[in-house]
Amino acid sequence: MGSRKLKCLALLLASGGVLALSSTPAAAQGDFPAITEPRPIPPPERQAPAGAPNVLVVLMDDVGFGADSTFGGPVPTPNLDALAEQGLVYNRFNTTAMCSPTRAALLTGRNHHRVEMGSITQLSVGEAGYTGMIPSSAATFGRVLQLNGYSTAWLGKNHVTPAWEQTVAGPFDRWPTGLGFDYFYGFMEGASDQFNPVLVENRTAFEPDHTEDYILDRDLADRTIAWIERQQAAAPNKPFLVYLAPGTAHEPHQAPQEWLEKFRGHFDHGWDVERERIFARQKELGVIPESAVLTPRPDVIRAWDELSSDEQRVSARLMEAFAAQRAYFDDQFGRIVDTLKQRGEWENTLVIFIDGDNGSSGEGGTGGSMLGLMNAPAETIDYQLENIDRIGGPFHAGNYNVGWGFALDTPFPWFKQVASHLGGQRAGMVVSWPARIKAQGELRTQYGHVNDIAPTLYEAIGITPPDVVDGVEQSPLDGTSLVYSFESADAPSRHNVQYYEMLSNIAIYKDGWMASRVPPKLMFAPSYAPPQHWELYNLEEDFSQAFDVAAKHPEKLAELKGEFYRQAESNGFTLLDTFIPARASPAMRPDPFAGSQMLTYRRGEGPILDSAFPSVNNRSWSLSVQVAVDDAGGEGTIISQGGFPYGWGLYVFDGYPTFLYVNEPEEALRLSTPKPMAAGTHALTLSMTPMDEQPGGPAMVTLQVEGQEPVSRRLEHSVRAFWGTTGVGIGREVGAVMLPGMQKPFAFTGSMGPVTLSLED
Repeated sequence: MGSRKLKCLALLLASGGVLALSSTPAAAQGDFPAITEPRPIPPPERQAPAGAPNVLVVLMDDVGFGADSTFGGPVPTPNLDALAEQGLVYNRFNTTAMCSPTRAALLTGRNHHRVEMGSITQLSVGEAGYTGMIPSSAATFGRVLQLNGYSTAWLGKNHVTPAWEQTVAGPFDRWPTGLGFDYFYGFMEGASDQFNPVLVENRTAFEPDHTEDYILDRDLADRTIAWIERQQAAAPNKPFLVYLAPGTAHEPHQAPQEWLEKFRGHFDHGWDVERERIFARQKELGVIPESAVLTPRPDVIRAWDELSSDEQRVSARLMEAFAAQRAYFDDQFGRIVDTLKQRGEWENTLVIFIDGDNGSSGEGGTGGSMLGLMNAPAETIDYQLENIDRIGGPFHAGNYNVGWGFALDTPFPWFKQVASHLGGQRAGMVVSWPARIKAQGELRTQYGHVNDIAPTLYEAIGITPPDVVDGVEQSPLDGTSLVYSFESADAPSRHNVQYYEMLSNIAIYKDGWMASRVPPKLMFAPSYAPPQHWELYNLEEDFSQAFDVAAKHPEKLAELKGEFYRQAESNGFTLLDTFIPARASPAMRPDPFAGSQMLTYRRGEGPILDSAFPSVNNRSWSLSVQVAVDDAGGEGTIISQGGFPYGWGLYVFDGYPTFLYVNEPEEALRLSTPKPMAAGTHALTLSMTPMDEQPGGPAMVTLQVEGQEPVSRRLEHSVRAFWGTTGVGIGREVGAVMLPGMQKPFAFTGSMGPVTLSLED
């Protein structure tokens, strides 16, 4: 541009006028007409309906119908109690019986197989209904509300994004921000450590600032409050949607020490007595009818009196940790409620609080667990007693006994995963909307399902769900709005048919009747296999599913069995009659690292999600890295994955390169070089080679500093599959540390080049 035009541009900017840069004289162009009455810029097209409420959807994890005081349980939840006292309590609300499927059905308003979530994402297979990949033809309520003028946020547990799509390369359309949420803050997997999580904010993995008193549930409440306040400051006339999904009360059961102390001795009487107490409280509260019958404990679950005194001591402590965690979250939920009230937003906020994404968990097994989902060699009672004071703290990753899981689903039979029975399906729900729902503390007995929530939101807000979203034709909603029940306790149920299938446990509900195939398949007791048959229940007369009436009504049973298979065909799946062992192989799912033989990682990349790192389980692998140290020899983490109770890493301790492998309850393997590193540059290599083909079998580990003799050690038991959810750190420790006494970030004090990981097929 010439100097004359630059001068003209400067004059334009100084005067605020309009200038056309042209070599044609202005007189030849004519004068521009003056704008005497500027028109206002029109508002955005996406505006919520007038008076649309804010929305807060809370989904708890593995709680159980009879766990919380709101539903007669032993865990005090005063803030949920208060919500129930001013709102509506639903006692016939149901889930899919497991985490990912319930969340997919909740978000989309469709049946879980229709949206390809026939199981949790970690068990996805290449069969219709089970791929774990929510289709674009099933927009979430987040996206629909976003298109209708809402700000949207999702905080807490994800567990619907396929593991193979969780790398920084995406794709991101099934991440929360791709599913219609403006903001995401939480964890991607099915569970999280409360004290040392690795989280994702929008699309970025990070580790929250670690303070001595950090705990995830408080962090989630803080972030929820902060997001609401920022959103309201930026757009005070724009309603918001918050979907809050804490990891509580999924394992690991962890809580602040002062909350653990609140429950000391509260469960020494055991699960059989507690179940009777819950049942009595439920009738006293009126959350179950007087005619309800307490279903018997099946023989596959031990009686409390059959446990030794040592087993009872450990089991009671495990239940204390669960109670402390659940009660602590209730306290944090109360802070969110207080914020909404202080801001004047409470009256026009629709709160839907679903007290569990399935029944309580039986995954702790007969003896309970301090170490999580059956990944390690069996825990002994001696190990549990020796480590009893770790329960509920940062070096505890487990779950209560199956007996407690059964008790917390009172009065129903069975628990999580068992979709054939109400113990797996049924969850308490509380709905509050002071500006619209005038009834206070009333019970609602209409049959409902988690796929009802999306249509309920649409009707309550005044939205017609679009036929096309982002250019994709939408599949019909399967759920039925529950708004009709807001004003009427006596209105008949409108959700009349619902099938259930989870890990081959199946049932069908129709017009008050339920047919269930038994016995269920049980993770904690895979050999439990009495003769298989179908049972029939009249749930209108038999609230707790206690009386099999199949012999009296064979024609009704035949009708319902036929209905199940019609529903399966309509929802696009064929019953996949295999249980967990046949579906757990990683070979059943895509691998973003398939064919990769060498990968490079550099210091400073931040935490890497476990799903975004290649699997090193049950295969030969090696790594190499060049480090430079001073006269002190160096200290800190080179690379680590996982932490207590399962993890591995290459470290330098006092100048000694060291391989550390933790697979509790075994003693940690610690392999160090015979001499520390002198000042200078050194090449380190580490390799691990399985010694048989069985997952979790022995392996040989070799560590070498260039120029020195290698050192090797036999590892008797390797980790079978699961490293936890605390990520991979390069040059520093992330997530849970391997052993007590290690202090994060334990960053490597020397300099280091890239870590090269080599994999064999």
